[in-house]
Amino acid sequence: MSSPSVSRRQLLQAAGVAVAASAVGQAAGTSAAVAAVAPARADIGVSAYLFDLGQVQLTSGRWLDNQNRTLSYLRFVDVNRMLYNFRANHRLSTNGAASNGGWDAPSFPFRTHVQGHFLTAWAQAYALLGDTTCRDKATFMVAELAKCQANNGAAGFGAGYLSGFPESDFSALEARTLSNGNVPYYCIHKTLAGLLDVWRLIGSTQARDVLLALAGWVDQRTSRLSSSQMQNVLGTEFGGMNAVLTDIYQQTGDGRWLTTAQRFDHAAVFTPLASNQDQLNGLHANTQVPKWIGAAREYKATGTTRYRDIANNAWNMTVNAHTYAIGGNSQAEHFRAPNAIAGYLGNDTCEHCNTFNMLKLTRELWLLNPGQASYMDFYERALFNHVIGAQNPADAHGHITYFTPLRPGGRRGVGPAWGGGTWSTDYNSFWCCQGTGVEVNTSLVDAIYSYNGTTLFVNLFQPATLNWSQRGITVTQTTSYPASDTTTLQVTGSVGGSWTMRIRIPSWTSGATISVNGTQQSVDTTPGSYATLTRSWTSGDTVTVRLPMRVVMKAANDNANVAAITYGPVVLSGNYGNTSLSSLPALTTSSIARTGTSALTFTATADNATVNLIPFYDAQGHNYTVYWNVSGQGTGGTGSYRLVNAASGLVLGIQNMSTADGGLALQWTDNGTADHNWVMVPDGSAVRFRNVNSGKVLGVENMSTADGARILQWSDNGTADHRWTLVDNGDGTYKIRNVNSGKLLAIQNNSTANGAQAVQDSDNGTADNRWRLVRNS
Repeated sequence: MSSPSVSRRQLLQAAGVAVAASAVGQAAGTSAAVAAVAPARADIGVSAYLFDLGQVQLTSGRWLDNQNRTLSYLRFVDVNRMLYNFRANHRLSTNGAASNGGWDAPSFPFRTHVQGHFLTAWAQAYALLGDTTCRDKATFMVAELAKCQANNGAAGFGAGYLSGFPESDFSALEARTLSNGNVPYYCIHKTLAGLLDVWRLIGSTQARDVLLALAGWVDQRTSRLSSSQMQNVLGTEFGGMNAVLTDIYQQTGDGRWLTTAQRFDHAAVFTPLASNQDQLNGLHANTQVPKWIGAAREYKATGTTRYRDIANNAWNMTVNAHTYAIGGNSQAEHFRAPNAIAGYLGNDTCEHCNTFNMLKLTRELWLLNPGQASYMDFYERALFNHVIGAQNPADAHGHITYFTPLRPGGRRGVGPAWGGGTWSTDYNSFWCCQGTGVEVNTSLVDAIYSYNGTTLFVNLFQPATLNWSQRGITVTQTTSYPASDTTTLQVTGSVGGSWTMRIRIPSWTSGATISVNGTQQSVDTTPGSYATLTRSWTSGDTVTVRLPMRVVMKAANDNANVAAITYGPVVLSGNYGNTSLSSLPALTTSSIARTGTSALTFTATADNATVNLIPFYDAQGHNYTVYWNVSGQGTGGTGSYRLVNAASGLVLGIQNMSTADGGLALQWTDNGTADHNWVMVPDGSAVRFRNVNSGKVLGVENMSTADGARILQWSDNGTADHRWTLVDNGDGTYKIRNVNSGKLLAIQNNSTANGAQAVQDSDNGTADNRWRLVRNS
């Protein structure tokens, strides 16, 4: 992972060594208030900013437990072992240190890829908590890497080179003869990113010098190549080289680094994304996501909208068409065809690195458009259900699973035994996911709060305290969310005057309320938006946010009869102990019932037996299922239906058989095309109508509540306008009422013509508001 983008941090002071003296020796768990080294250039196009790591502190809960386990590991790791391959490659003594195993073994092709992750994690731990042990490990490693760089002449390497493998691997890469499995620029990216973070977050000028020398080597190496030669080089995984070099440009203001960054723009990937073409099928997933992060960073450095479009389009494609219910993506590390979910439930689903990088991409895009709550809806889903649960809570060092199995009867820590076991280990694994694991669990506070001027955004609901030092304000969030649907935010300090708090209202909730000091506020709490609370504040004001949760079945994109159980932001899984499962259990959806008040515990009936359900992030040490067979359940029954209008006798379909978001619903002659067929997916007391041709669900344009609003298809993002209730008219027809608006599915102007637009309308008794549901044979 490249370092968290420099402009996301508050610009506290000018460039230079910027470690707050008060932080030295401070105990973990207290606010560090470590000042970052400010970048020379501000990002273009951003409308919000994240707080410095040390300004936000977790105070309790599962996220804090994850953070503490990772911190214990970071304090434990022997830096001399981490230096072994660097020293050996640069012809220096290894000082009697043991070598590592797994992906950092002396014979492994891309050894020394993981050390950059540790540099970042140590730097983040210091910035977050003032942990001097982690600071000292980072600065010691940097000093030793400087010695390695200084010995390049004796080692036969070019000036600035720094790696655990010979520079000749790059010659072979450029000649397209590299055959040892190495991905050399991928490793260089990690080292650059780690050095940048040690400079930026700890203030080490030595890290800056080593960083710029290595970046200079990259510039020298790539500037010799023609454009076509460089594009050939990019056929081998190179991590986020475009991202980190752009970050160095932003940090230094030196245009040399932007020029170097743009050499890593991979045309074969960027060109289709720029025109919004999903050509991801078959691509190695984590090779691509860092490139998209780079595109977002390049947009913020240059203002070139093509870069922004590439990043936006990639995010939309991945989240809407390639993501499992838990927020992870990929199977066997690769993207599959769009919407291929149910067909790829295996032991090797959801690589941890992919989700880590998707979270980073999401942060980059949200800062451009902080009003778009769907970014943080995804962020919350992926953090809760994939990332938090990917750490082993039974391990004091918080080791990580590479994949998160989603096959029936899956089990965390069981899967391909990369390098030394299915959970990472202290010294004998060092997979990519172990590296991203230490990074993400030292930056969990990253997006809880953010700001723009006098506006505070509350994005995530976790027990965490914000020290908004620039304004003399403290915000203390207290909650047991998601076990509870309520969180409180107490505002203290110099809070006088009018300012705004914007609170995310997730798309999965309905009937959200916001109160101040016990009085409910008249603010818009539309699902999938940010509620805006502007007031003259008094120290001690307490905001109470209630986000009602319900059980919702989230169907797989490619099979409405395969679904996961969600409750608010949480995916629930079935606890099958040590029992093996050969297929998805058949779930009786109406049987799902919550059994605990202080904990998220549920029961359900599956395969005619009772099964306990818990949040998937707690599914540790037992076999589980995340997806279920829900065929024949609820109103939907088995198969699909045609919706026949009682006035016209025509059936509801999608204009031109479109498979795109926004395809318009209209009526047409029943000619047998797949876009006329709808699967009814149970959703609590309502249903969602999923189009068989497109996989999209029926909704109302812009979540309108007005008569005449058009009906269209859209990705199933959980908004209330995608939910419909059926009212039996007693004559074989039904009224289909939208949950969000209360309006009925109807045909514009009572038309009986082919192509007439479907709209929502008041319940005025006309025949075009009534529908027959005809099951397909």
